[in-house]
Amino acid sequence: MPFPNRAGTPNSQHRIERTTHTSGSPELLSRDQVDSAAQAGTKALNFGEETRPGMDNTRVFRMKFASVYPHYIAKAEKKGRTKDEVHAIIHWLTGHDEQALQQQIDTKIDFETFFARAPRINPNVSKITGVICGYRVEAIEDRLMQQIRYLDKLLDELAKGKTMDKILRR
Repeated sequence: MPFPNRAGTPNSQHRIERTTHTSGSPELLSRDQVDSAAQAGTKALNFGEETRPGMDNTRVFRMKFASVYPHYIAKAEKKGRTKDEVHAIIHWLTGHDEQALQQQIDTKIDFETFFARAPRINPNVSKITGVICGYRVEAIEDRLMQQIRYLDKLLDELAKGKTMDKILRR
């Protein structure tokens, strides 16, 4: 069975590329590779670490939030946004207030602990959809990885110039 396009209908003209881990250059997948992935029930044709069966995401979960946080701020400021907007997004997503957020940064906790200590994950996270880092956020099965990607997605939307009302799903 040919791999369906976004509309769900088979499309023989559909080109799918993946990035090889060694060279970083795009590689066109053969029709057989696409069809066999579809028949195997692969949810996404993204050949990164998260789609491998039994892949351990421990490395990402153990990354220190404090080591990534400055990159979030730098990305926002580079695009003309503010640290306060980044904090508003983190507050909205996790329920951490300013004091709790600063404490999480100062104690250099990892992402797993950061989200485990979140007072309340916003109930509107189900409204966050789309692709970030090559993954559909709504299709990520691991709850913690999905929360990390939600944060990535919201900050990406900020950097792309969306209004705070749209980012925070108001």
